[in-house]
Parts: sequence; structure tokens; C-alpha cells
Amino acid sequence: MATTRERDNTSGPGARARTGIAGLDAVLGGGLPPDRLYLVDGEPGAGKTTLALQFLLAGEEAGERGLYVTLSETADELRGAAESHGWNIDHIRVLELSAIEGATSEEVYTLFHPSEVELQQTVDTVLAAIDRERPQRVVFDSLSELRLLARDPLRFRRQILTLKQFFVGRGCSVMLLDDRSAPETDLQLHSIAHGVIILEQLPTAYGAERRRIEVRKLRGVRFRGGYHDFRIRTGGIEVYPRIYASSGIERELGEPLTSGSAELDAILGGGIERGTSTLVTGAAGTGKTVLSAMYAAAACARGEKARMFMFDERRATFLTRARLLGLGLEAPLADGRFSIRQVEPTELSPGEFANEVVRSVEEDGVSLICIDSVNGYMHAMPAEQQLIVQVHELLTYLANRGVTTIMTLVQSGIFGSPVDDAAEVSYLADTVILLRYFEFAGAVRQAVSVVKKRSGDHERTIRECRVEEGGFRVGEPLDDFTGVLTGVPQYRGASEPLMDTGGSA
Repeated sequence: MATTRERDNTSGPGARARTGIAGLDAVLGGGLPPDRLYLVDGEPGAGKTTLALQFLLAGEEAGERGLYVTLSETADELRGAAESHGWNIDHIRVLELSAIEGATSEEVYTLFHPSEVELQQTVDTVLAAIDRERPQRVVFDSLSELRLLARDPLRFRRQILTLKQFFVGRGCSVMLLDDRSAPETDLQLHSIAHGVIILEQLPTAYGAERRRIEVRKLRGVRFRGGYHDFRIRTGGIEVYPRIYASSGIERELGEPLTSGSAELDAILGGGIERGTSTLVTGAAGTGKTVLSAMYAAAACARGEKARMFMFDERRATFLTRARLLGLGLEAPLADGRFSIRQVEPTELSPGEFANEVVRSVEEDGVSLICIDSVNGYMHAMPAEQQLIVQVHELLTYLANRGVTTIMTLVQSGIFGSPVDDAAEVSYLADTVILLRYFEFAGAVRQAVSVVKKRSGDHERTIRECRVEEGGFRVGEPLDDFTGVLTGVPQYRGASEPLMDTGGSA
């Protein structure tokens, strides 16, 4: 369970009541101001009950009594939901408003079903239980039952206002759960509540559903607005706050990072500057992943930590290929200097991925991040424009932390246009390396060129390259060719100009 291990600061100016969800507390600027009334709005299945239970359990750890008023679920159903997360809620009082005959537990208060009593009687009974128990945290689940009893929007609003006034001066933080049974234009609860938290569950065309949370309102408190991804796991809700570009400390560019290949570093003007981002783009099989792995292996040889996030290739396949090429990743992998995270785009939300990258930097001390490939990252996003903004925030954050980023981008098809495919993300990168197939004398060859580097000078030449034992090999400039980038070059020299094909991998 993701709950705080320290007692809440619930008194004095700027006090906060922890929600038990670290990511949500970060979004809220430290937690919820205590002794206020809050609305948690979401469709059935969005995670309202889970959030509410974590809120009460966090209060229990802080020494605060909790009361769960359930108008739609039974106490047994509530305990079953808690047990599915490994929680024990025996110390949380449950006020059950349902027809359960023969209930004898001291922690369950059995009343008539809400449809059989008047609204005022229901509210009065709840308030009497609160007076008796004197809790510091209360959850109402859900308001749809009170709305049905009221039958009239005006009467319902008055009853909610009565509840709000009842809690004034009682030192109690109240969370109201609503399942959006009211008309979309009915914002009565939003206007009454001190804060509003929205939970959404979004279906996708393929793969797992996406969940996101939004703090719509929080009076007198600066919070992180907009949507933030979250996931419901065994153990509770995990919220992944959206990364802000200003979350790090801006740093000067460091010394160039070398790859272990003098020729490759030469075309980059000495290497890749620390704290910059590099995009390696090209068709499938041109050596993008191997080139990235060479920089990761060189970083590990210097005693640094590198992590590769793989969206496309399987971990076992990559490690086999790296071993056959002799990249020297076995020892760094064994001692933790190098690590691989296999990412499933259909299972991992973009916000969760970005937070994993941040944890790699802040908790594990990783200084080089490889993302292979951006195409997989794109597929995890519901809209391309959102991807561009999120990639920009992530790259800026990493740069401010002095972390070097290498991304790969696969072109469409084997001989597709490299410029069109990379245009949407290439402007975000500080350096762009272009890998290209070309045909010569009935054979398929490969070429490499650096088409952009913001942080310094670089070669403007196009060189032949090849993936072989030892990694990514770079040959001489193709001075006697024209049209290499079109895929069908013309040779204007007088002698054999290309790399020896013997022993190529």
C-alpha cells in the first residue's frame, strides 16, 4: 500500500492531510487541506472506492479515526475490496445503509435500505453516527443514493449544504464519492466542494484501458492542473504526475560522451555532449539500436549507469545480438551499471513510462537513457500532438538533470523517406543521426550522416557504415557518390570506393 510513513501535518497554516497516494499528494502540492469537504467524481469502476480506502488508511496511520458511510455496497463487499489489495480495515468504522438482517458486528450500523426511508431520516442517522464516533476522516459512498432520495435538485443541494455546515469546526476531512449519475450540466457539487478530483477510465482500440486523474478544483492551493495517468494495482492506486520541464535544475553542457569508435565520434565532432538528446533515425536493420548500445557500453566502462527502454525488440534477442557482436554489456548488466526495461506500449501508459524514466534518474542515478524506439512511444499515446508535448517535457527535464538521452526512430518501410518520418520529433532533439540504405553494384549498402547538432560542429559528409563484430563501424566519406540519400546513387570515381564486405555481420 502506497501510504505515508510519517504523521500528517494537519494543523497550522499550510497543513495537509495525506491521501495515501504519493503521486496524488505530489499533484495536490502535499495533500488535501484538512477539515474540508471534497468531491471525488468518476464513473463506476474508475477507482473511487480504492482511493477513498487509501485516504482512510492513511488517516489511520496518522492516528486519525475513519468512518466509511456506504449507501450502495455492503460492508462485506467493502472488506472484500480491501482484502484484494492486502488491506485490513477492521479499525475503520463502517456505517452500512442497507437491509442486512441479523448483523451483529459492532463496526456495522444496519439501517433500512435508502429507498425505504426519507432523505432527512437517512441524513440524520448518518450525522448521529458521526457525533457518536467523532472521526477525523469520513467517506460518503456514494451520493447517487442521496440524489435519488431527494428527487429534486434543490432539495439535494440543501442536504449537501447541511452536511457541509455540520462538519464546520469539527476537525473532520470529508470525501464525497459520486458516480456521475447526475446530468452532465449539473455542477452543484462542484460549486459546494472545497476541492474536486475527477477519475476517468478511457477504453482503447486495443490493449488495456487508460486511467487518468484530474484535480479540477482546490481552493486556496497551488496544484498541478491537467490530466495525470494512474493505474490501479494490487496495493492501491498509483498516480504518475505529469512531468514539468522546469522540474530539474538547468545545467551547462558537459564534456562529450564517446562511443568507443573513433570514426563514429569524429563525425559527431568528438562525441555527444552530456545532457543533450540525440535522435537516431533510419529504416529497420540499419543499426540504430547497436549504435545506441555502443554509447551505453562506453558510459558503463566509465563507471556510469545506463538504462535502455525497449518498446520493439525483445530483451533476450537484443542481449544475444549484443553478445555476438562483442559489445561488452555482460559485466555491466551483471553489476547493475546497465539495465534493460522491456516496455509493452499496450500496457504501459505514457505517464507511467515518463515516471519510470524519472525514477531511473532520481533513485537509481542513471546518467544515460536510451529509448528504442520512439515509434513504440507514439503507439502508447492517444493523440500525436500530446506525444510531442510530453516528449518535449521529458527531454527538457532530463537535460536539466544533466542526463544524456538517445532515441531511435524507425522509418516507414525499408526504403521510405527519412525526412518525412522524422520531421515531427527531430526538431526536439539536439542531434540527429541519419542512417540510410543505398544500392551500389547490385548490393545493398548503408550510409550514416549527422544532419543536425545544436551543441557544436560536426561533419557534413555521408559515410558508409556497417554493423559487424565490435559494433557499429564507420567507413570513409562517400566523396565520389551523388544521390546516396535517394537510395540509388551515381558513382563518379575511378576506383573501388567502398568498405570490404568480407567478414561482415
